[in-house]
Amino acid sequence: MTGAAPRRIGIVVTDAYADEDPDHDTPLLLEALRARGVAAESVVWHDAGVDLGAFELLVIRSPWDYPERPAEFAAWLDRAAVATRVVNPPHTVRWNLDKRYLAELAHAGIRVVPTTYAETVDAAASAIAAHERVVVKPAVSAGARDTGLFEASDPRALALAARIIEAGGVAMVQPEVRELSEGREKALYAIGGIFTHAIAKGALLEAGGGLLGGVYQENPVLVEATDAERAFAADVLVAVAAATGDGVPLYARIDTVDSAEHGLCLLEVELVEPALNLHVAPAAIDTVVEAILAA
Repeated sequence: MTGAAPRRIGIVVTDAYADEDPDHDTPLLLEALRARGVAAESVVWHDAGVDLGAFELLVIRSPWDYPERPAEFAAWLDRAAVATRVVNPPHTVRWNLDKRYLAELAHAGIRVVPTTYAETVDAAASAIAAHERVVVKPAVSAGARDTGLFEASDPRALALAARIIEAGGVAMVQPEVRELSEGREKALYAIGGIFTHAIAKGALLEAGGGLLGGVYQENPVLVEATDAERAFAADVLVAVAAATGDGVPLYARIDTVDSAEHGLCLLEVELVEPALNLHVAPAAIDTVVEAILAA
């Protein structure tokens, strides 16, 4: 008498990562899932030869090149949703891809960093002129692509906004938050709605445009989260569940900053492909695996 075939779960990745930004999570998840008797394997999202229907579950983890091929990624989400169960759900992923969801969360009572969503160059110019220093970025982006910190008087700020808008996008204009420039952003992680750990990443943006060191490179450090931060993260997840109608996401990274000027604010809630930084928070691995198996 033979036993039941092991569950087959795909961890959705891509096939190339920058040396300074590797995928630390997937090897740890695969090892932990296999230790539970699961037939777990990585699945390159744009590999047309993969039979998506052969998996009981697909877990989107690190398809980090999707911003370079957004139409292809949208089509993959459609195919995957028809073929099998996907987490986070494709509807939640689509909602989260455009950072204008922050305006929806703000309307629901979540404090976010003040943001103007500029659809014209004139609107961007007015928004930039309202501040001394600004961050300009696209509403659809990842990994700090096309994101810059500028003096408002620096013509490169408006030039970046114009480039985003003229390419068909929406430019987000935000005042500089001093605490972010000092590297005090804190990422709060929740698995199945339960807080697991918090990470400090350090500052990323170079004043005058571009990234510190010229490349996107996080330096994750495990840190404590205050009771207020945990409560704030829980409120964000409630608002997300209401906005998407998909319930609490399996995984979420809630990026925050505690600002003297603005208070405890949401920078973004990442529901598509956040690095969970399990290599510096190994205690969270079992929680993630349990949530995947429950899904």
